[in-house]
Amino acid sequence: MSSRGVLAVAAGVSVANVYYAQPLLGRIGAALAVRPGALGLATTVTQAGYLLGLVLIVPLGDLLSRRRMIVGQALVACAGLVAAGLARDAVIFFAACVVVGLASVIVQVIVAYAAALSDPGQRGSTVGMVTSGVVTGIVLARTASGFIADLLGWRAVYFLSAALMLAMAVTLGRLLPPDLIPKARVPYPALVYSVVTLAARDRTFRVRAVLGLLMFGGFGAAWGSMALPLAAAPWHLSAGQIGLFGLAGAAGAVGAGRAGRLADRGHAQWVTGISLVLLTVSWAATRAAPYSLVLLAVGVVLLDFAGQAIHVTSQQLIVAGNPAASSRVIGGYMIFYSVGTGGGAIAATSLYGLAGWGAVSALGVGLSALALLVWVADRLWPGHRLSVNHRPTAKQQGSTRDHALP
Repeated sequence: MSSRGVLAVAAGVSVANVYYAQPLLGRIGAALAVRPGALGLATTVTQAGYLLGLVLIVPLGDLLSRRRMIVGQALVACAGLVAAGLARDAVIFFAACVVVGLASVIVQVIVAYAAALSDPGQRGSTVGMVTSGVVTGIVLARTASGFIADLLGWRAVYFLSAALMLAMAVTLGRLLPPDLIPKARVPYPALVYSVVTLAARDRTFRVRAVLGLLMFGGFGAAWGSMALPLAAAPWHLSAGQIGLFGLAGAAGAVGAGRAGRLADRGHAQWVTGISLVLLTVSWAATRAAPYSLVLLAVGVVLLDFAGQAIHVTSQQLIVAGNPAASSRVIGGYMIFYSVGTGGGAIAATSLYGLAGWGAVSALGVGLSALALLVWVADRLWPGHRLSVNHRPTAKQQGSTRDHALP
């Protein structure tokens, strides 16, 4: 397997740690005496740790060896997973979830590492391959954790995941090439602060961050509330049956891979525009959740395919301008992703309680259409300097070619 393939697998295994608990909450609550209303803390504290890691840990990739960071974070994630599996009370379990969330930002370090060390002409396909691994990890995490828990108990999920992270740390430490991209010569506080200032200084980053915020807001709205109409009349689907709709998210892996290859050929901006149109149209099918499961499945496929295509092209464009700062730009971009996903989920569940699934669909259409308008406005803005695809300078090409990933 090539280094890019190894990184894609590593990204999928790592991101899965964030999602294992979701199908297990009932069992975890019974074992640790956590009341149902507090079980959501497992997801909340994990995401809080993840967001904190985006701000405090990911920027370090522009200062330290990313290869060493990846191995170190994998070992920290292993320790956190073992602690979660051994936990006998809720406080220790939730604390372990925070550690797992912090360490799971290894995914963004992997993306930054792969993007920075890729030949400029293959950067989009590399990011697409790694993102495909991320999507696959998310899709399979919930299904795998439920299956393992049925056979061996919920604690086995964490122990087996810890073993995977340990094996991954050993494998990556041996296989990955050295990270010789020139590092930033700035103090750590300034490095962290630069994540916040990117939006003010870099137009490409600013536009792509807004697109990510709106697009993932729609994602959060869909996946954060889709179970509600499916569990209600007339479907009354079980949790396991509802979980099967997550398999439609595998379309996102296909979208990510193809978008990356098209971006390398100079079509990143048009991939974005077409995907935004598909994203908006997808809500017309998703709107049918209370009436047609087939249309809902079609809508979910379009949603994930288009969303991941936009996600890959955005990362390709923001890294192309400055590979040496790839950790900061990807970490900063993913902050907008986290805010969008969380905000969309909260807004959607509130709207569903007030006005039903139609209101949630209207929110999704509105966010997608607004993202499309942002893209059109950027393309039409007088004097804009964004090409159809960002072409790296000769200096940037030379900085990565000698150490490109195979």
